[in-house]
Amino acid sequence: MSETTKVYVPYDPDFDQSQPQEVIIEERIDPERNDNKNNMTFSISLTPWKIFFGGLVVGVLLMGIPTTYFALRAQGSTGLALGNGAGNTAPTAPAPAPSPTPSQQPPANGSATGTVKPVGSEDRVRGNKNAKVSFVEYSDLECPFCKRFHPTVEQAFNEYKDKVKFVFRHFPLSFHANAVKEAEAAECAGAVGGEKKYFEYIDKMFERTTSGGTGFALDQLTPLAKELGMNETKFKECFDGGKFAKKVQNDLNEGQTAGVDGTPGSIVLGPNGKNVLVSGAVPYSEVKAAIDKMLSE
Repeated sequence: MSETTKVYVPYDPDFDQSQPQEVIIEERIDPERNDNKNNMTFSISLTPWKIFFGGLVVGVLLMGIPTTYFALRAQGSTGLALGNGAGNTAPTAPAPAPSPTPSQQPPANGSATGTVKPVGSEDRVRGNKNAKVSFVEYSDLECPFCKRFHPTVEQAFNEYKDKVKFVFRHFPLSFHANAVKEAEAAECAGAVGGEKKYFEYIDKMFERTTSGGTGFALDQLTPLAKELGMNETKFKECFDGGKFAKKVQNDLNEGQTAGVDGTPGSIVLGPNGKNVLVSGAVPYSEVKAAIDKMLSE
């Protein structure tokens, strides 16, 4: 025989509503079950006010469930993960504002908008020094785009070294902490070891830096010069004394005057004053087209 629950509610037509009404709930255990459990009796005193407020609380809770559900769904549409299996991600943070000019990776090619300084005696040149066409690169030794572009310039040099003179000028960006001192170190390499060592030093810098501002430690600049066969004492005197700080700043100022506003920024100068500004780490085909255009003038 199964357990039986009986509810006894005494009926009293003259019941005073201001007094508690007792509802007796009795739970009896089947006497045929031998589980040694005693009969249990519970009593709950209820008044009309208790019944009213209890119902009110239950109603509010029931109304809150759909409200909470739809609020979560609305938040889920803007990025709150609701466990849909695929996994919603948080809203992507807004992109940072572009860095003020000069910047990295300028966007477009064309003619230089300002006055381009001609190649002079203070420039370090490789290739044909008597060539009528010059490839002048404004670069930052900590710029990742310049590092990417360096092999492209090497390819152009190997193809046009008998027809074009190649010049490397400094354009250290303000947000690259080590770029200025690395540019000065490259100039000291040229002063101590000549133009050959100048370009070898730059090649090694681009090869080893991880870029981004501090990609090559400043305390390794002098050891690099020694590794490349330069006189360590002379290099250190030049570098520690800031001999080329003004030269580096002049390169930067002259690049800005020419219209360079980011790195790498290269200008192909023709014999008649015309030029082509090659902006950014462009493919070799664009560099070649710019050089060929100036050679045909």
